[in-house]
Amino acid sequence: MTLTKDHLVRSIGNRLGISKFESSRILEFVLETVKTSLSNGEVVLISGFGKFSAKKKAPRKGRNPATGENLPLDARTVVTFRCSGVLRDRINGKGRLFILSPS
Repeated sequence: MTLTKDHLVRSIGNRLGISKFESSRILEFVLETVKTSLSNGEVVLISGFGKFSAKKKAPRKGRNPATGENLPLDARTVVTFRCSGVLRDRINGKGRLFILSPS
């Protein structure tokens, strides 16, 4: 199963006992804060979860796999995620697993 934004909204609403509208606004605020921080070059560190950061990639040579033609690839910024040790342990069954219910 894929965890969607709607699943998160419903889970927040159920756990906090608030409406879907209110939980949607909370989630949108959190996501917008993360997006803005990354756009400004800041690192987003969520304790017990992981770290998001924006890294600049230099221009490089690429190749079209269909034609074999060499193409220049522009410089770009990519978002990277490094999970925390706590999250890694939970994924590997070494820690207490917390599951969001999609209902």
